[in-house]
Amino acid sequence: MRVQPGAVVGPALVLALGLAVGMTCALAAAKGQITVDKVEYQGWKNNLRVRNGDAELILTLDVGPRILSYRLAEGKNVFKEFPEQMGKSGESEWQSRGGHRLWIAPEDTTRTYALDNSPVAYQELAGGTIRLTPAPSKEYGIQKEIDVQLAPHGSRVSLIHRVTNIGSKPAELAPWAISVMAPGGVEIIPLPPKRPHPGPPQNAKSAKDFGPSMFLTLWPYFDFKDPRWNLGSKYITLRQDSGRGPTKIGLSNAMGWVAYRNQGTLFVKRFGYQEDRAYPDNGCNYETFTNQDMLEMESLAPLVTLAPGQTVEYPEHWDLIGDVAGFQDEAEIDQNILPRIHPGK
Repeated sequence: MRVQPGAVVGPALVLALGLAVGMTCALAAAKGQITVDKVEYQGWKNNLRVRNGDAELILTLDVGPRILSYRLAEGKNVFKEFPEQMGKSGESEWQSRGGHRLWIAPEDTTRTYALDNSPVAYQELAGGTIRLTPAPSKEYGIQKEIDVQLAPHGSRVSLIHRVTNIGSKPAELAPWAISVMAPGGVEIIPLPPKRPHPGPPQNAKSAKDFGPSMFLTLWPYFDFKDPRWNLGSKYITLRQDSGRGPTKIGLSNAMGWVAYRNQGTLFVKRFGYQEDRAYPDNGCNYETFTNQDMLEMESLAPLVTLAPGQTVEYPEHWDLIGDVAGFQDEAEIDQNILPRIHPGK
């Protein structure tokens, strides 16, 4: 069963989706590839290590839900970790910590920054799928969950981000999946294919020939002269720089992926886009932020209004690819990066 980005589902469908995930995992378990064990990590006592011999995840149970680490078997964690925030819990203010998290869009100073500093319950489904369930945020009437499934072979991780309205009133929101990347890399954002100006109306095949192919949103601290950005013909690239402060853009990404290359390892984040749906921040299903410490890769589901008891689910997929050559221009992205993201094309 395939979950559409931002699909609103009722309790029966949520149960069916859980069974579908379980059946998928049972097939993986039959191959004997997934192992799950409890380990200490960065000062936290309760963490799950999920691995298949090719890749490894660390999911903490002491705060979150957070995926703290994602790495190839012989590689380094591609996510940022803030050392001063590791191993702690129960703080009175929200902590970034790093790793991967589930937020609520649109961003505000209350619901988005609801504390996630307490223990997380989990269910281990067949084949190594882990369902992370924190305590409900009763103040804002929200229950979050993340399902995490590592494939039996390779590095593919499939996630379902789930938000349920446990309040008494309808809630407008969008699940927001944020991966905080380690410093020192370069992000690649593909642009939609170019098309010529249609000329006179009689030359156009449809009204869409005159319309835009992408929406771009700029934050007040963005600067076109910032040397970290390269706004190209086929790609936007963003370089993380430990000497520079915040910058951010958002856009409508219909290409289905973004990537981040750091020290020869490529992290690929895949997600959907529904052209006929409304998204936060003037139509953004993807946003990216960087400062001197890290770079955030942020995908968003469409906006929905959840009635009390309703749930929205948002899927995302990750891959890690090792030994990926660097690039200086768009031709080298086409040569070194694109074939590794879309092998066989």
